[in-house]
Amino acid sequence: MDKYKFLEPLRVRFQDTDLQGHVYFGTFLTYFDEGLTGYMHAIQCTYDDLKKAGVDMFYIHSECDFKAEAFFEEVLNVHTRAGTIGNSSVTFEFAVFRSRSDELVATGNIIAVIVDPKTKKPVRVPEMFGDAVAKYEAE
Repeated sequence: MDKYKFLEPLRVRFQDTDLQGHVYFGTFLTYFDEGLTGYMHAIQCTYDDLKKAGVDMFYIHSECDFKAEAFFEEVLNVHTRAGTIGNSSVTFEFAVFRSRSDELVATGNIIAVIVDPKTKKPVRVPEMFGDAVAKYEAE
C-alpha cells in the first residue's frame, strides 16, 4: 500500500457478484477504471483535460491477479498510480484492498496509449500529464 498515494473506495454492488456470491472476475477491470478516473481527478489532469489538449487515450492491455474473494456490500479501496510513463503509453497500477482489514484482494494494471484523435495513431504523452503525476506524487 505504501507505493500508492491515491485510493478510491467502492462498495460492492449486488450486480458485481456472480452465482458463487463473490465479485465476478471481470468486475475488477471496472473497479480499476473507477480508480483510474478518480486518480486523474486527483492529479488534476482528467480525461477531458487530455481531450482539450488535443489527444485521446485508448486502453490497449489489462491484467488482473486475484488474491482473495470480495462480497456484496463490502467496501474495497482501489489504490491507483501511474507506474510507468513511456513515450506514448502509460501503465497504471492497481491494488485492491478490503477497507476493514487491509487484506489484499486483487492487483493489476492497465496500459493506455495516447493517440491523435483524428488518425488514431500514437503520439507523445502530453507534458502536462507527466507534470501532473510528478506534482501529485511528490506532495
